[in-house]
Amino acid sequence: MSAQTQSPHALQRLLEDENIKTLFRALDGRGEALRIVGGAIRNVLCGRAVIDIDLATTCLPDEIITRAQMAGLKWIPTGIEHGTVTILIQGSTFEVTTLRRDVETDGRHAKVQFGRSFEEDAIRRDFTINALSLDGQGRLYDYTQGQSDLAAGRVRFIGAARQRIREDYLRILRLFRFHAAYGQGPIDDEALQGVISERAGLSRLSRERIRAELLKLLSLEGSLKVIPALAETGILSLLLGGVPHQARFASLVAFSTRAADRAESETHLGLLHLAGLCLDVSEDADRLSDRLRLSRAEHARLTKAAHVRTALFGCTTLPTALHWHLQLYRHGRQALSDGLALLRADQRISATEQEWADLFDQVQTTPEPVLPFRGADLIARGIAKGPQISKILADLEQDWIAAELTQDPNVIEVLLDRRSKSNRPLAG
Repeated sequence: MSAQTQSPHALQRLLEDENIKTLFRALDGRGEALRIVGGAIRNVLCGRAVIDIDLATTCLPDEIITRAQMAGLKWIPTGIEHGTVTILIQGSTFEVTTLRRDVETDGRHAKVQFGRSFEEDAIRRDFTINALSLDGQGRLYDYTQGQSDLAAGRVRFIGAARQRIREDYLRILRLFRFHAAYGQGPIDDEALQGVISERAGLSRLSRERIRAELLKLLSLEGSLKVIPALAETGILSLLLGGVPHQARFASLVAFSTRAADRAESETHLGLLHLAGLCLDVSEDADRLSDRLRLSRAEHARLTKAAHVRTALFGCTTLPTALHWHLQLYRHGRQALSDGLALLRADQRISATEQEWADLFDQVQTTPEPVLPFRGADLIARGIAKGPQISKILADLEQDWIAAELTQDPNVIEVLLDRRSKSNRPLAG
């Protein structure tokens, strides 16, 4: 163990946060200890934004709750059986977890016992860069040389790689995700050999856990540097089936992660990148949904994107406004944007970067076309209520598409009158 007697200024600023001060006043001292652990410290040390601040304590869960109540803090027993209590302060949430040690693992879950050793809690974690902790006096504790690994861009398992993986096979994908986010150069050799040896263990994981981890990985720009290794180890085909489009994926990720107007969530961007990796036709969406247990909305998004890509695939130049307006009408803005992103990444269409950017801007600002006919319009023209209304509306839709999705009220009236007259019963 090494403890710095003086933390870097950035870490000190972390401790100066008023909410963190409140937590330390409530939970630190009086025979117990509290530290900030994991990702917050890692991100501060490498100059990245801190999203969540997690803390570990020697307090047992009941004591965490008692102390929170004494300090007037709201709390939620989010994972109390595993020692985790979420504390709410000024609209922010903080997970506080009792120190633990593993007593049994099965590759998916761990049985733990509560403990009082920060070092024992640290060395049960996955990677050295995730095992750092910071006390209330600003002392940084590094039991696994995580700081030097972080500085070197080295993502390394704590202890023997294969043993760590056997404890939870999701760590196979986490290795690639953390290397994508923090790694430099090649993946740690022992870690990669452990992944290859233990990859069959992925079959023991739920498809939901794999989906969540994979989408996190694919959302990262750094996924470009790990996808080749994922493919070469056979993990991609094991998870997804088929042959990944690595070149298309690289083109899509480079574009989508730097696009200034994109503010997608992690899952949203990961799903788009998944499409770039292995979506060509709607049947691919079915396969991916089955393998990754996608939600209905995610499956629908991939299916629609595939339909747009298929409809526009023959284009060698940018699709005409009429062509993409039709797809906007049929499948919606999200699908059109996704389908065009896939086509751009296919690199089959001859267009400049500015032309593509202009097209994406138009897609985002153009109102989605709406069919300008309703059943009430037909009834007002003498068509009796009944199943024929739906058929006439379907015919009108084809007329309207043939009229290039016209918004001209005069043309719309002509189309309505023509269909109404041809479908009204003759006078007896």
